[in-house]
Amino acid sequence: MTESILEPAQLERYADAITRSIALKRGDTIVVRGSPAARELVLACAASAYRGGAHVVDIVVFDPLLMRARLEHGEDGAVGAVTPWHKTRLRELMKPDAAEIFIHAESDPGFLDGIPQKRITADYARVAAQTRTYRRASLDGRVRWTIADWPTDHWAKQVYPKLSAAAGKRKLAQDLLWFCRLTDEDGPGSSGWMGHCRAVARRGQKLTRLAPARVRLRGPGTDLEARLVPGTRWLGALEKTEAGATIATNIPSEETFTSPDANGTEGTFTCTFPLSFQGRVIEGLRGEFRNGRLVRLDAKRESDRDFVASYIDSDPKNGRRLGELALVDATSRIGQTGRIYYDTLLDENAAAHIAFGSGFGATRSEKPARGLNKSPVHLDVMVGSPDFEVTGVTAKGKRLPVIADGLWAI
Repeated sequence: MTESILEPAQLERYADAITRSIALKRGDTIVVRGSPAARELVLACAASAYRGGAHVVDIVVFDPLLMRARLEHGEDGAVGAVTPWHKTRLRELMKPDAAEIFIHAESDPGFLDGIPQKRITADYARVAAQTRTYRRASLDGRVRWTIADWPTDHWAKQVYPKLSAAAGKRKLAQDLLWFCRLTDEDGPGSSGWMGHCRAVARRGQKLTRLAPARVRLRGPGTDLEARLVPGTRWLGALEKTEAGATIATNIPSEETFTSPDANGTEGTFTCTFPLSFQGRVIEGLRGEFRNGRLVRLDAKRESDRDFVASYIDSDPKNGRRLGELALVDATSRIGQTGRIYYDTLLDENAAAHIAFGSGFGATRSEKPARGLNKSPVHLDVMVGSPDFEVTGVTAKGKRLPVIADGLWAI
């Protein structure tokens, strides 16, 4: 048996915060999905769900090397293939008494290295076409789901290269507890986590009331303006599903976000953090938008640029448009470490970010949602920095400092 990364009580506390974040109720069917490297937390979440009254918990193992095997050795028909039982699972997860927990644990760097880009793009596009309904439902608040991290040997050596793998994993686990407000100093159980989520949600409500018509982002290498449609909502940490359940989809969370008008982004951006994506670390990502569409994309390495492009261009219609604008200030506990975590879930909550692809239906107060980008892809890239500035402009031209000198000004 492998050595535990957290003490039993800490592991239970983390798992209980995760199941609380999907609004677990008695009689639920829960799916916990994760890679083999996440087994410890996957099982802890299953135990937590049963303690909370779940009717049944199903574990789904996701192994990135299976994707490589399919793309490397499978016939053309295997590329993008989705089994009938997986499609059935996704349909069942859209029911009010079901929820999914995804445990992210990066363990196989470069698992797609050497695979032809055309096969990768085809795989993304074909899978997306077959799972479109579920993805749209999860982004529009019709599915209960959440995502959380778990340390691995590979991730530990990236973040804490001077420590042994075991010591690095333990340090990462303590970081996660602190970021999630799950230390003794934060209060009993998951009270600190839920209290923090409520505070972030209130900030989104305040920004919604201010109702900026445009938002300008300025930082190192970034000068970007995004147009917002009337009735745009800003969200954060807690979201309410159509069935009335209050969930927290990201653990941890610091961001206040919305979906801009898909046709209304202009300017340039430069990533201030490396992007960790599908087993690769991509540095120096930058680009330019015109009339809402990405017209230029560069990276430190041409092969990395092509790798990112292969993903967003798997949707040639809307993959190059923005679906998300998320604001984070310098009070973020993750950002305060001054450390790059090489993990999108953490890095996107350390700094402001934008996302290519699909937007979120809950950011609109009207239906059908005006100006909402609809796409099977979604890719977050970090553009924030300690001296980042965000200014809102109302429909009447009034300027609203939103983030100044790296801190919330609203």
